[in-house]
Amino acid sequence: MIEAETHLKALMLRGLAGDAGAHRAFLTAVSGNLRAFLRARLRTAPEDAEDLLQETLIAIHTRRDTYDPAYPVTAWIYAIARYRLIDHWRRRQRRGEHIPVEDARELFTASEDEAVDARRDVTKLLAMLPQKQRDSIRLVKLEGVSVKDAAAQIGLSESDVKISTHRGMKTLMRLMAEAET
Repeated sequence: MIEAETHLKALMLRGLAGDAGAHRAFLTAVSGNLRAFLRARLRTAPEDAEDLLQETLIAIHTRRDTYDPAYPVTAWIYAIARYRLIDHWRRRQRRGEHIPVEDARELFTASEDEAVDARRDVTKLLAMLPQKQRDSIRLVKLEGVSVKDAAAQIGLSESDVKISTHRGMKTLMRLMAEAET
């Protein structure tokens, strides 16, 4: 495993330095492992694995300048593959196809500490909003409740929930932008 990482990283760095042959060898070397990775996760739709592999290789190629040599190249590669896989599942879900939850579980590899920090940040930001906006965002955006059901739970009209959610999201975006500066 360490040898593969070292070999792939060397090819990647040579490719970034302008060696087209090394870049081609890099893409060829990662395609076998990515194919197996994607096929394992697309058991319900194995016919999509090759298309997704090509999308992933294109993403790796076009985003190669974002690679940070301080980190393992395989982690960078599989992160791109996971994002392509998530995008693929989202596209299929919009078409009404079933995606097994068990397959998505391993995609979320963020540590528990990061999740707790993110929840704390969201809670702080939501606390800055009026109650109506806070409840609307919590139900519709965070819990995935339909606007109709959220309206029934909060005791507002559907249009009021939509407006409150929209205004609250705009306020949250403004607050986050202010926090970054």
